[in-house]
Amino acid sequence: MDYEKLIDEETWAFIRETGRHYPEDSVDLSIDEQREVYNKMAAAFRKPRSAVVEVSEHIVGTVSVRIYEAGDPTRTVMYCHGGGFVVGDLNSHDDVCSEICEQTGYRVVSVDYRLAPEHEHPAQFDDAWAVLEWIAKTYEGGVVLAGDSAGGMLSACVAQHARGRIDDVLGQVLIYPGLGGDHGLPSYREHAQAPMLTLEDVKFYAGIRSGGAEVQNDPTYAPLQDSDFAGLPPTVMFSADCDPLRDDCRAYRDAIHAAGGLAEWINEAGLVHGYLRARHSVGRARDSFERIVLAIEGLGQEIWPYED
Repeated sequence: MDYEKLIDEETWAFIRETGRHYPEDSVDLSIDEQREVYNKMAAAFRKPRSAVVEVSEHIVGTVSVRIYEAGDPTRTVMYCHGGGFVVGDLNSHDDVCSEICEQTGYRVVSVDYRLAPEHEHPAQFDDAWAVLEWIAKTYEGGVVLAGDSAGGMLSACVAQHARGRIDDVLGQVLIYPGLGGDHGLPSYREHAQAPMLTLEDVKFYAGIRSGGAEVQNDPTYAPLQDSDFAGLPPTVMFSADCDPLRDDCRAYRDAIHAAGGLAEWINEAGLVHGYLRARHSVGRARDSFERIVLAIEGLGQEIWPYED
């Protein structure tokens, strides 16, 4: 794969800057060291919150959440952060959540779900589900589920579990998610050595989350392990083209379409896994973030502007 042609100079600069804070061999560090390095990297890219966004902290059961509000929100977004279920926290995606709140006017509830290996599956799912139940009981107007990478997978698992249990889910927006796709899919071969995320990285984080066990036929672990994709909320997915996880979105979209549902897959050319952090420095990432925010806003208003 000729990444020198696929990836523009702005994105290469972002990749180099990420590597300066979070080098490729970080997976060889201890878990505590990985978290420390990741948090420092996230802090290096973090932008300050807008003064119009008010932030509060809350505990849902045993789960910490951070709530972002601007004015009088009519909808709620539940956001699950990325990080392979191993790294990341409320601070690592603080600016993303703040900007979603500011630009949509919706309340954003960011979920500080438990991390592996201290807490293996289904701890992350249990935490996200508890927060969704709390949101449904606490706020009116409905909820849009959103998340990036591992958080996108977690949001999709929660969306599928919500069918017949919670009526308030208006849609889901998944950002370069891993969805449990077959590693024989083209993107896993074509981009096995992609910048920012390799196939070996994907396998490494999956092994930590499951404690090394192979998990099958469990849609609370991976949405593509489900056998029933009917009744899902309208779904919009954004993938990075230079990412082994790319074709998980294609597989999920096709499964939802086959079941008669609404799903849109937007594959962002020339972008790499983790590009949300580049939304202020890379034109392609900035444009994608605008599309992501518009998707969240549209689903919150129950608008489906995509051709199906």
